Amino acid sequence: MTGPPPYDQYPSHGDRREPAPARIAAGRLWATGAATAAVAALAAVVTTLLIRGVLGVPVFAPDGAGAWGDATTGYLAALAAGAALVATALLHLLLVATPRPGRFFTWIVLLVTAAMMLFPFTTGIATESKFGTAAVALVTGLAIASLLSSAVPSVVTDRDRFSG
Repeated sequence: MTGPPPYDQYPSHGDRREPAPARIAAGRLWATGAATAAVAALAAVVTTLLIRGVLGVPVFAPDGAGAWGDATTGYLAALAAGAALVATALLHLLLVATPRPGRFFTWIVLLVTAAMMLFPFTTGIATESKFGTAAVALVTGLAIASLLSSAVPSVVTDRDRFSG
């Protein structure tokens, strides 16, 4: 008999199945995100206190507002906490949808942090306030990036998928 061989006799081209989706402990991820939000808020307040109170540089409030500043210090803490929760949502999305979520997450958070650090330099505020504001953004961004990135191995059960 001539002609093509039966279907089951063709050579195999390896296993072409889609990889199984990563199993994520979402509750643990979001608990980590909430803890990170608290740390980010405190990091922003402590950095602002250092810059305003110790170094005497007016950031996020008028010069006469004192070491603690005014209501904007509370807004800054809330913004930092919100940024940590947004980063948690981003990390959750990347864990579900991308092959190397750690690399994407690190790049995105570091680039957003860099943009937040550069933003004050596009304004007309005093030079020392520009550097002080950039320092607050740096400390807050690094807190968010380091805490969420370091927690990922404990929330992903498929460790081969999260390889940095």
